[in-house]
Amino acid sequence: MFSITVRDHLMIAHSFRGEVFGPAQRLHGATFLVDATFRRPELDDDNIVVDIGLATRELGAIVGELNYRNLDDEEDFAGINTSTEFLAKVVADRLADRVHAGKLGEGARGLAGITVTLHESHVAWASYERAL
Repeated sequence: MFSITVRDHLMIAHSFRGEVFGPAQRLHGATFLVDATFRRPELDDDNIVVDIGLATRELGAIVGELNYRNLDDEEDFAGINTSTEFLAKVVADRLADRVHAGKLGEGARGLAGITVTLHESHVAWASYERAL
């Protein structure tokens, strides 16, 4: 399986509901390093996994939709604990939508899957992996 990864970063504010979250139940900020990995079993006709420029652009657009927002105020996330794991899925699903819409080029239609990893720090991160 071939893969490439592109990277961006994301800064949000949010709070959680539930005793398991302790002090994170209060409004707090989080900064994530965001890695999006694209996979395919064979390279496309240009011998690439996906156009790295288009992948970087589309990841940046998705991150831009979330960046500098209080997710508690966003209608899409009303009543949801926007955990790192949950946000990794949101980014992966939005990337998949863009692949299916052709925004990563025709060659991207041969992708087998995407993994999005959100790094909370140098010692903790979460990923979501999905097929395309």
